[in-house]
Amino acid sequence: MIKPSPDFSRLRKALLRQGEPDRVPFYELFVDGEIIEAVIKKPLTKLDINKSEEKKQYVKWLVEFYYNTGYDYVPLPIGTVFPCTNTLQAEDTASLPRSVRSWQDEHRGTIETREDFEKYKWTDIKSIDFSIFELMSKNLPDGMKMIPLGPGGVLENVMWLMGYEPMSYAIYEDPRLIQEMFDRVGWTLEKVFDTFTRMDNVGALALGDDMGFKTQTMISPEMLRKYVFPWQKKIVEVAHRKNLPLILHSCGNLESVMDDLIDYVGIDAKHSYENVIMPITEAKKKYGNRIAVLGGIDVDILSRLSEKEVRKEVTRILYECAPGGGYALGSGNTIANYVKLENYLAMLDEGSKYEFQVKS
Repeated sequence: MIKPSPDFSRLRKALLRQGEPDRVPFYELFVDGEIIEAVIKKPLTKLDINKSEEKKQYVKWLVEFYYNTGYDYVPLPIGTVFPCTNTLQAEDTASLPRSVRSWQDEHRGTIETREDFEKYKWTDIKSIDFSIFELMSKNLPDGMKMIPLGPGGVLENVMWLMGYEPMSYAIYEDPRLIQEMFDRVGWTLEKVFDTFTRMDNVGALALGDDMGFKTQTMISPEMLRKYVFPWQKKIVEVAHRKNLPLILHSCGNLESVMDDLIDYVGIDAKHSYENVIMPITEAKKKYGNRIAVLGGIDVDILSRLSEKEVRKEVTRILYECAPGGGYALGSGNTIANYVKLENYLAMLDEGSKYEFQVKS
């Protein structure tokens, strides 16, 4: 793989649709630690980042991975600031497994009632530990920036805290509680993102907020407009005040609200595409003159197909999406620990070899 020197300006150029950069930049929301370990041959996931020296090592290994694989930035998520008790766990059967795989229980919530809301210990913004971002800022090579990822999104955190089913009932049975939940979560996220903007070496901000599934949005477009989009808009405005692009990562079918996200919320770029919903090539044609489109190599393809088939698919997407700029190469979601390592590296290799057609 050809590894150019990092230069965040090429990704920024793509995010802001300012024409074709010198090469196609790469973008991932994040890469799972197990994949990173397999590439750098170092025990990243064994580190305890609550310990000062191990946190420093963690940051250095992250930088090493993203630098050596050709990224112009390091994505860095912050841990949850809304602890939940309604989680489920099972054995992880990925090819590079972790101890357990966890997810939210949609049938029950940590906060289901007004009493739960009043008892819940909401995180004090002043108590949130941002030290890992300060460490990262000091360890970035010339040309690289970091892209902080928020602790989940506006809708996500309300769904996680309440459970999808209890939240759905409460929307109609206790709208006052729902409004207060969204306001409390939204206000907290706005403060977290505002803190990100005050750090050195931040190149953009990423908001992860899964709002849909295969056929539609998780709650109605009307409810998204009432409860979610006003807070997302505030987060975008926080970023734009510091001239930082805002990347929205959201899974699911959002076609019914894309105009809202572009024209009202004001996102600069959209990430997470699934072929069964809307292939990245279709998204580029439909929205590429208004926002940047990122990623789009379907995770199913990266996980199941052969390396040869992956290279063919990556080349096809590059030739359809890269011309004119406003595109960065990456997966349709994230590089999960069940993605075939050889396919992930093949994707990056094909991206590093792509050349824009010189216009006479």
